[in-house]
Amino acid sequence: MSTQDAALPAAPTVAGPAPRVLIVRAPYYKQVVDGLTEGAIRILTEAGATHEVLDIAGAYELPQAIRLVLRGNQRFDGFVALGCIVRGETDHYDFICKATMDGMMNLSLQFGLCTGTGLLTCDTLAQAEARSGQDGHNKGAEAAAAALVQINAARRFGAA
Repeated sequence: MSTQDAALPAAPTVAGPAPRVLIVRAPYYKQVVDGLTEGAIRILTEAGATHEVLDIAGAYELPQAIRLVLRGNQRFDGFVALGCIVRGETDHYDFICKATMDGMMNLSLQFGLCTGTGLLTCDTLAQAEARSGQDGHNKGAEAAAAALVQINAARRFGAA
C-alpha cells in the first residue's frame, strides 16, 4: 500500500439497517465535483448505504437544497454536501464560503441532521483537483465517512 493509498478513508461500519444518504452537489467545477462524488459514492457503497444524487445551481444553495428536501416526503438518514469554491479577485469568495458553511452548520443543528460537508474552499483549481482525486485525500470520501459516523452516533443514542 502506498502512502497515498493510506490517506483514503475506509468506510465506517454502520449499525442497523442500511443508511439512506442524499448527496447534494454543486457541479460548477464539474471535474472536481465529479471526483468528490466518486469518492463519496465509494465510501457509501462500501458501507452498504443507499444513496441518491441531487445537482443544484451552486455552493450557496447547498443548505437551501437540503432544507427543501426536508420539507418533502422522502426521509434520509444523512446528507453529504459537495462543491467547490475557488478564490477569485473579489470578496465574493469570502461571502459565499462563510454563508454556505454557516448555513450547513445551522441546518444540522436546527434539524439534528447527520451531515458530511465536502465543500472545497481553495485558492486555485489545482488545489481543488488535488483534494478530489482518487489517489489521495479525497474530501468527498471524507465527507461521506463523516456523515456515516454521525448516523452511527444518532442511532446509538436514539436520535435516528
